[in-house]
Amino acid sequence: MVTGTEGYLGCLTAQELLRAGHQVVGVDTGYYKHGWLYPGLERVPETLALDIRRIEPRHFEGVDAVVHMAELSNDPIGDLIGDITYEINHKGSVHLAQLAKDAGVSRFVYMSSCSVYGVADGTVDESSPVDPQTSYARCKALVEGDLAPMADDDFSPTFLRNATAFGASPRMRFDIVLNNLSGLAWTTKKIAMTSDGSPWRPLVHALDIAKAIRMTLESPRERVHGAIFNVGSEENNYRVRDIAEIVAAEFPGCELSFGDPSADNRSYRVAFDKIREVLPGYETDWDAKAGAAQLHRIFEAIDLDEATFTGRGHTRLKQIEYLMRTQQVDPQLYWKAPS
Repeated sequence: MVTGTEGYLGCLTAQELLRAGHQVVGVDTGYYKHGWLYPGLERVPETLALDIRRIEPRHFEGVDAVVHMAELSNDPIGDLIGDITYEINHKGSVHLAQLAKDAGVSRFVYMSSCSVYGVADGTVDESSPVDPQTSYARCKALVEGDLAPMADDDFSPTFLRNATAFGASPRMRFDIVLNNLSGLAWTTKKIAMTSDGSPWRPLVHALDIAKAIRMTLESPRERVHGAIFNVGSEENNYRVRDIAEIVAAEFPGCELSFGDPSADNRSYRVAFDKIREVLPGYETDWDAKAGAAQLHRIFEAIDLDEATFTGRGHTRLKQIEYLMRTQQVDPQLYWKAPS
């Protein structure tokens, strides 16, 4: 079972697992169902149109493992509806895990985030203290804390702390840093940074996340039981200004400027040794330069326009605001039946 199969990462993860011969059933409530940027999925799984808060024991029949990534992303949504973010991302995730355990599911892979590190001096690893700064990151840390004690002889949770994702996906997101800067460079030929770009951010390509998930599921249980892995690579630790310069260089004629230091003090460099040591053969295939070039090729192929780039289909906050404004969902973000 993969939750969030109609999302940016979920659709690629499901395809990765199907290609490897796994049977996959998807779960997705459908907030971003229509957010297609381009055709690119060879195979898609059967997907249950279901909110994780309403999942039932019967849905786990025949399920050996759960990959859970169906949460509200990202920080701006947490700022808008922090209480609902906690209800879905924290309570909903724990509910899902408990039902999976009770149903006899043996593996549970949780998509956490390097954002749990918040503000950190030097380089952090999986043993470093967490310091989440936003509702989104705090929920990630809370779920990790609640699921870890659930581990026993029959239930093995694994926590993948992904670096900030980038790269192309048929269900594209333009509200994450490299993808956003690439879209600006293509549609406006201008990247006007509102900060000096000095904070550190680790990046990881969406396909490298999907590979990490597959390798976690295929690894012997004792290697991943209760384990936390940072997902990414040391060479993909960048200052935000470095990311902007890489993107600007990929798009000829792009004008790049920087602003003053930002009040947002989140900055962290991350060590990624553990995942390579525990999952032999895991290496990232993409860096920021290759990711920007990939996006450039796709933008050319589909003739990406500014309306598509800035539209709600590929920006999580805009889509959730739209669903709330048009009252397609209630205040708790449950779908409303047509009147």
